[in-house]
Formats: sequence, C-alpha cells, structure tokens
Amino acid sequence: MESNRQAKIARLLQKELSEIFRQQTAKTHGVIVSVSAVRVSPDLSIARAYLSVFPSDKAPEMIESINKSARTVRYELAQRVRYQLRKTPELQFYLDDSLDYIENIDKLLESK
Repeated sequence: MESNRQAKIARLLQKELSEIFRQQTAKTHGVIVSVSAVRVSPDLSIARAYLSVFPSDKAPEMIESINKSARTVRYELAQRVRYQLRKTPELQFYLDDSLDYIENIDKLLESK
C-alpha cells in the first residue's frame, strides 16, 4: 500500500519529469515521450518512472538512451524540486507498453 507521502512525491516527480522530457523531446522532432506513472519506494530512495514513447518502434532505443542519461535527468530534476525534497531519489526508467497492449487487444477483438 502506497502512503500519502509516497503518492504526493510520485505526483510531483511525474509532473516535473514530464516537463523535462517535453523540453528535451522538442529537440528530437517526431518522437514524443510522456511519463505515464511514477512509483516511489517506501524509503523514498528509488523512483521508477514508466514512460510511453510515440512512435512505439523507437521506444527501446529511447528508453536505453534515457537510462544512460539518468544521472543528468536526476540532476535536472533535483534543480526543479530542491525546495520540496531534501534528497532526490535514484531514477529508473521503464517502458510503459500498456497502450500497445490495449491496441493489440482491440485488433484481436475486431478480427473475430
């Protein structure tokens, strides 16, 4: 069960990460990265961010690139939340493929 504090921090991180990725993806024309969810560990030391990438065929390389630059993203995030959080959690990025899963189910239902 997620505590109230974890939920508040997760919402804050999701909002700020979304803004960071919006600014970064403005430079990479044609690729959109959105933060669909953020889960924070109970001790607030690790944050798992689930990202949706459009177009989905570029998703694995984008997630790999973002994970390589996780320290830079964490630093930029820390600059944004420095007055709300004392310590910025470690960031882990995962691909959120729920939209692809839903699309696949819709195709299967239409074919029957």
